[in-house]
Amino acid sequence: MCEHFIARASEPFRLDELWPFTEKLERFGLAGFGWGAAWLEGEDRLASYRDIRAFRDDPGRESVGATETTAVLVHLRRPSRLSTLTLPDTQPFDDPAGRFAFSHNGDLRDYKALRATYRAAGRIHGRADTEVGERWLEDEWRPDVSPCLQLAALHDRFGGQANLAVLTADGTPHHYAGNDENPVFSFRLGQVGVVSTGIYSLDRSLFRFVAPTATDRKLVRLRSTVTLDRDGRPSVVN
Repeated sequence: MCEHFIARASEPFRLDELWPFTEKLERFGLAGFGWGAAWLEGEDRLASYRDIRAFRDDPGRESVGATETTAVLVHLRRPSRLSTLTLPDTQPFDDPAGRFAFSHNGDLRDYKALRATYRAAGRIHGRADTEVGERWLEDEWRPDVSPCLQLAALHDRFGGQANLAVLTADGTPHHYAGNDENPVFSFRLGQVGVVSTGIYSLDRSLFRFVAPTATDRKLVRLRSTVTLDRDGRPSVVN
């Protein structure tokens, strides 16, 4: 029952402008077992932070919140297996080559065979399925292929319930909707465009409990990917 969201705006904003939303997303989304964020730090450069404490309990969120950026990916954990509560399993994951940050909400069904392969190669450090998806994406990533298509290909490869998000090094965030148990919505919070999972409620309760002031609210259709442009405006690839 993880939750995650991407956000982007035309002008730099402090991350803690999104902390009230983040805290409510954790609370009503039944997360609270670790969190992390990746953001655009400079030209073609990403930075990140992760902690195994709940977002609400981690004092590190204060220093992270003072960061100014134009794009961010935030992940709030509630793993299906509590034995995976380790820092190596805490998302979002950083691509070792610095090309993207990646997170996942749901479960990847067909991951075990590749996990054994990556583990034998010394590339597995945690216990969760998402790390296998990360390693696959590292190997399959192509600069001439849209991240939207690559996220859809990841879901095709592994199956299961999969909301997926990436923030690329040029500052463009993408969110794929592939978990029919947790709808995805796009909307705006002031100047900031957001695409977020929906607190595992098959309705629009996200806007009642988490983001009541949101505007431009739209449901993202299953098997679609939303990309936020430089102004935080969504475009959809089916």
